[in-house]
Amino acid sequence: MYCGSCLLDNALAAEMMAQRHDVILLPVYTPTRTDDKNVSHQRVFFSGISIYLEQYLSFFRKTPWLVDRLWESSWLLKMFSGRGISPDPTLLGELTLSMLKGEAGNLKKEFQKLAEWIRTESPPDMIHLPNSLLISMARPIREVLQRPVCCTIQGEDLFISRLQEQYRQQAVDLISSQVQFVDAFIFSNDSYADQMSRLFSIPQCKVFTIPFGINLSSFSSQARTTSSPFTVGFFARIAPEKGLHVLSGAYCQLRKKGLLPKSKLEVGGYLGAEQRSYLNKIVETMRQAGLSSEFQYHGALGKTEKANFYRTLDVFSLPAIYDEPKGLSALEAMASGVPVLLPRRGAFIEMIEKTSGGLLYNPEDHDSLAQAIHRVYSDRAMAQVLAVNGLKGVREHYSITRMAHNVLGVYQKLGGS
Repeated sequence: MYCGSCLLDNALAAEMMAQRHDVILLPVYTPTRTDDKNVSHQRVFFSGISIYLEQYLSFFRKTPWLVDRLWESSWLLKMFSGRGISPDPTLLGELTLSMLKGEAGNLKKEFQKLAEWIRTESPPDMIHLPNSLLISMARPIREVLQRPVCCTIQGEDLFISRLQEQYRQQAVDLISSQVQFVDAFIFSNDSYADQMSRLFSIPQCKVFTIPFGINLSSFSSQARTTSSPFTVGFFARIAPEKGLHVLSGAYCQLRKKGLLPKSKLEVGGYLGAEQRSYLNKIVETMRQAGLSSEFQYHGALGKTEKANFYRTLDVFSLPAIYDEPKGLSALEAMASGVPVLLPRRGAFIEMIEKTSGGLLYNPEDHDSLAQAIHRVYSDRAMAQVLAVNGLKGVREHYSITRMAHNVLGVYQKLGGS
């Protein structure tokens, strides 16, 4: 799928390269997939196939490294990762703990491979881990390079919360025990930084808040004009936590009460095999309400398709039912001149405060979201103001160029050149 973390990390690395910094972006588990030019290294470390074999079959913990390359090839990893295999946290407790145990776990060989590869390369000034689930890399990398380590935390708490109970607290404890090996933690907003700092016992001196950014090159700098029929949009991974059912419920409510004329609910985003029944249930609800013709799922969209998708919308909503730390698609919608409706939680609160590009509503509340949709529909002048504010606000506060500048500032504070 187009993973939000991969999109962000690739965009950040590409922007730093554009600013003439030397960056090596190393894929972990599987090759990265992004809707922009992929700047990642060809080699995949901690190959998803290797770590599975080493976790559950002790024989593979002793196979020669040269033999391992047979199942570490990018083409084989792409083939398996494209078969709809779900990274379901409820099934990955043991593997998660093994990874967090680092060299003390079943994946010791993979840590040795990474350390050996690093020794053959020119030493970087800074190492940046993309999430805390990889924090076990910090100590061995520091021991080899004697360089500062930075770590972004961008939503892995959702993964941890879905681990089976016997693994959940162990995962938190293992991450907390390795905070000492990381010099700085980057968060997208202050509330998320406070929440995760408490969870992982991160000292305040290591906490840095930097709003995440997007590559604005594909998005029009002109505000949207209204369309006919009125079009409501959603773009995110199709999963309950992203809240498509909340949006479809609000839409059906408006149509049933006659507060919205015949309109459209346009949906895009990656759909995993395990979530097909979730989408089917929403489709059936729309059918029972007599609104099948007003609902369309466009699938996962590439960069150009996605930009075109946003340009068809009159209003966008990402009604996540958890504290979303990124909300990149909401930024993309605003960058396209579309007003957004977001729950009053997570990164969205600060996002709307900074941009004034949308409205906040009460989380997980069909009525509150329905009222917000109706406000945008019925007050086109207000909608236009929100659209213009969003265009300006995203470009001022949430560009990938601004994010790269701020991240480089953290590197410099830590002694990176």
